Amino acid sequence: MSEHARKLLIVEDDPGLLSQLKWCFEGYDVYTAENREQAIAELRRHEPTVILQDLGLPPNPEGVEEGLATLAETLKLAPHTKVIVVTGNGDQENALTAIAQGAYDFYEKPVDTDTLKLLVDRAFNISELERENRRLQSQVNESPLDGIVAASEGMLAVCRMIEKVAPTNVTTLLLGESGTGKELLARALHRLSPRVDENFVAINCAAIPENLLESELFGHEKGSFTGAHKQTIGKVETAGGGTLFLDEIGDMPMPLQAKMLRFLQERVIERVGGRKEIPVDVRVICATNQDLGELIKEGLFREDLYYRVSEITINIPPFRDREEGRLILARSLLSKYTKLQKRAINGFADDALHAIETYGWPGNVRELENKIKGAIIMADGKMLSAQDLGLEASEAEPESLNLREVRQRSESKAIRVALTRSYGNISKAAELLGITRPTLYDLLNKYGLSADSYSKKAAP
Repeated sequence: MSEHARKLLIVEDDPGLLSQLKWCFEGYDVYTAENREQAIAELRRHEPTVILQDLGLPPNPEGVEEGLATLAETLKLAPHTKVIVVTGNGDQENALTAIAQGAYDFYEKPVDTDTLKLLVDRAFNISELERENRRLQSQVNESPLDGIVAASEGMLAVCRMIEKVAPTNVTTLLLGESGTGKELLARALHRLSPRVDENFVAINCAAIPENLLESELFGHEKGSFTGAHKQTIGKVETAGGGTLFLDEIGDMPMPLQAKMLRFLQERVIERVGGRKEIPVDVRVICATNQDLGELIKEGLFREDLYYRVSEITINIPPFRDREEGRLILARSLLSKYTKLQKRAINGFADDALHAIETYGWPGNVRELENKIKGAIIMADGKMLSAQDLGLEASEAEPESLNLREVRQRSESKAIRVALTRSYGNISKAAELLGITRPTLYDLLNKYGLSADSYSKKAAP
């Protein structure tokens, strides 16, 4: 066990018991405190792995309020710390309260040192296992697809395409709404490519004024325009050997599109004000949230450039269509930002989970990320609520996952669709459903449906 893992803090106001416990745990790096202020100071200074804390602390050793307050502050500052609370004989109610607030375990006085040593040793062992698990998880999260949660069929298909396309040099077009993670996927393409050790250079074509965009992309020579006091290398040259990511390429001005087309065809550039052709070896990835087909019809995007940038096109589904991945991504983001902001948030309340599943998410993943970051800062409790997220809990009941109810919903829907397509003709509906007429009649009775209401006669 590492040196860090052997740090034990004992919080006890009884000098005799404190001395006994120090002797009992002489094999550990033991630190002591007699009250909340000292305990928090020792926690900040030494970051102990395990804390053995009496619930009855000054100024009211007969009560538990100060002990519970110390526990809460400890876990807020160091949520991974294992806190074992020591309570009075028969005081199980307060012990269970401490457990509910996040304590690892409890022990009742009078103290039996052998039993207490077993509890403390187990806490250290569990902490070591958890630390190793977090380390391994961190290594997994450093994969090229880090941050991409692919739990839905749509995102799984996207990740499969990313893995196939990345080792090649084909120009790739990422299509998706704002906030769906286009730059994240572009970086994944770069990290999975042979160019991973070279530069990844991103430029947003919509964020730079038209008169400056050409210079940003291709660079300029000294004196080529007012303010050009020195030669400047552009983004394309900077990305040489690596990957150039052109975000929002649909906003690129038409005159610049012609120069971009020439670069993609010949892989040479000319700096603004220059005459020398400069060859550049770079992999190009483009992205847009616009419909390039419509822009071509409106004369706002060159058709020949479109075919150059879309050698491979990857369509990224909006967040609202990733039903299976919503809660997984939300929990992943919660874990990430609670660590960054050092907040002890344990998860989402039921109303928050329901709101995440039912909200439309017009801002896609970026909106979810922003709401979770804000909620972690503003939340008062251990669980994020729908109100913390700034979402109204939907009045609709969560969809039941009971298999019998799911089958009945699907069965009823299929019958209604079949009756609609067959205009209430029982024979045709039964054929569409792959069942006999008697079976269909039984199902109509079961669900209270009438074929007559679907007939042509019933149509308005």
